[in-house]
Amino acid sequence: MSRDFQLPGRSPVIACEGMAATSHPLATLAAVETLRAGGTAADAAIAAVATLCVVEPAMTGIGGDCYSLVSKPGKPVWGYNGSGRAGRKASFETLRAKGMTEIGASIHAVTVPGSLDAWEALLKDHGRFGLDRNLQTAIKHAENGFPVAARVAWDWKRNEAKLKNDAGASKHYLFNGQAPKEGDVVRFPALAQTLKTLAAKGARAFYEGELADDMAQTIGGKGSFIDAEDFAHHRGDIVTPISTNYKGLDLVEIPPNGQGLVALVMLNILQNFDVAALDPYGAERFHLMLEVARIAYAVRDTHIADEAHMRTPVADLLDKGFAKKLAGLIDMNKRVQLPKAPAPNSDTIYLSVVDRDRTAVSFINSLYSGFGLGVCTEKSGIMLTNRGACFTLEPDHPNTFGPDKRPLHTIIPGMTLRDGRCDMSMGVMGGAYQPMGHVQIVNNVLDYGMDVQQAIDCPRVFYEGEQTLVESGTSQATIEGLAARGHTVVKADAPWGGSQIVRIDWERGVLTGGSDARKDGLALGY
Repeated sequence: MSRDFQLPGRSPVIACEGMAATSHPLATLAAVETLRAGGTAADAAIAAVATLCVVEPAMTGIGGDCYSLVSKPGKPVWGYNGSGRAGRKASFETLRAKGMTEIGASIHAVTVPGSLDAWEALLKDHGRFGLDRNLQTAIKHAENGFPVAARVAWDWKRNEAKLKNDAGASKHYLFNGQAPKEGDVVRFPALAQTLKTLAAKGARAFYEGELADDMAQTIGGKGSFIDAEDFAHHRGDIVTPISTNYKGLDLVEIPPNGQGLVALVMLNILQNFDVAALDPYGAERFHLMLEVARIAYAVRDTHIADEAHMRTPVADLLDKGFAKKLAGLIDMNKRVQLPKAPAPNSDTIYLSVVDRDRTAVSFINSLYSGFGLGVCTEKSGIMLTNRGACFTLEPDHPNTFGPDKRPLHTIIPGMTLRDGRCDMSMGVMGGAYQPMGHVQIVNNVLDYGMDVQQAIDCPRVFYEGEQTLVESGTSQATIEGLAARGHTVVKADAPWGGSQIVRIDWERGVLTGGSDARKDGLALGY
């Protein structure tokens, strides 16, 4: 699909040696500088994510979680689950006895942060440099200051009230009681010192010693089940990725507790429709996407949990016969009632880096909501995740809050393979939207022939409850077509996520990158 150069937009970035795409220019620059200095894609990813933990603080932080996929030519895709767990003393019964029906914004939404362990694991297996070198750019920005980008300022202002509710958050992330404005230069001296400690001592200094004690005391004082031993106990896991084939392309995802399975179920259902025959910007295409998503997300909400607690095997959920039955429930002409619990046999940053050796790293790191729970350690300046809000307090559910258990996770790095080689390293931020985003990217590239930037720029729609929320880029004809099919259409008050993609052209030896204008970032190659 050729671009109309008379219309606003930007071309994909094309280079030969290496490529990085992130949601902030300073992070992309950190990644490219690391590649040019001889670092691997893994080194560049860590340099970039550490920078993002400073310059895009609403979206990510060292107090969050992460997942990673790594593709090396001739080797199986390596996956890492860097998500944290509830405390070993976590009790569903205790919370229910207090009258709680959901975790919500309670202190029990904090889980042990998994990011630092995951960063070090990625570097150990795939890096050339250590944390000491890869954290230096982040330390510089935290210590010397950085200018606040436009989208960063917008997100910060939207979370101002949350930050005011916590002493540590107010101390470190508000300035004279307010969020900074676009172009303001801000500094994080406490976070800079924390990053220096991690650079000098490694990731275990996050889980044992003063930093872990500071986090444990901060949340323990607010009633959390988590204690210092839970921090010391934390380890992430190398995992075997899961995948499905769609028209010759394998979409690869991290297995549960992540929701990558949802994207695979969606593609399995879509194989029963002629997607390529539909207008990529039209109501019929988006109606189909929405109906497929509603079914696949019902699969998620019924089955996905910490894999050790799941009751239905992943292979059964990925069965294409199951998907064919689900496809039969869809009416192309109207929105219909769909099963709430289908079963077989009955706020985040994402970045992508590829290096000269064609190692590709698909990497996502998140605090979940904007600034996580909004609880920050006063001494060390660590903002804490609220990922535990994704647990349920329903009795007898695989994702029920419990001891040493991981919650359902929304963040998912993605990767596509063709004939066993990485085709795209890609992801789409945006909470629950992410599987829908992965599928739309695959359809846009494979079914509609869009380049990576066009695939990212395409308008997005999603649903919340009974409403269909559309971005402002959606045409009036499409909105009217969705309404005619029974969708209650509402304009979204924020964009659906943000995406980064690097695609490998093996025949010509070039890399093509795209970055989402819904964020401040860019793709850059050399």
